[in-house]
Amino acid sequence: MQFRTRSRSGDEPEINLIPFIDVLLVVLIFLMLSTTYSKFTELQLKLPVADADAQRDYPKEVIVTVTSEGSYAINKVPVEGRGPDALAIALSAGAKAGKDSVVIINADANAKHQAVITVMEAARRAGMNQITFATQSSTQAGSK
Repeated sequence: MQFRTRSRSGDEPEINLIPFIDVLLVVLIFLMLSTTYSKFTELQLKLPVADADAQRDYPKEVIVTVTSEGSYAINKVPVEGRGPDALAIALSAGAKAGKDSVVIINADANAKHQAVITVMEAARRAGMNQITFATQSSTQAGSK
């Protein structure tokens, strides 16, 4: 058996740069696509100011206020009775949009749970299915 001997000067290692360039191009494309352009985010706009709440009319809203003593007011008009039947009649009269109105319960934090349930029962009897509760943010509560 004869082995061929090679000289070390002829065996220089080759570095294949094509896969390296491919990877760099993919990274470059990824960075180009995912970069946010700060030029567009630095636009300073001053938007016009309008008092939209004062101009809007809320015909589909019926605001029911429940005090801590258990008395009721519908759209800032006090209700004489405290039962669900009296409230249902007052809700039907105060709803401008009829049965499509949204009942907003604005209850005092110290109001009894039964007083709020009475409003919900009155809304059910009046045929109003959309009920929501008004709250205030914790920053508003802390400043009062």
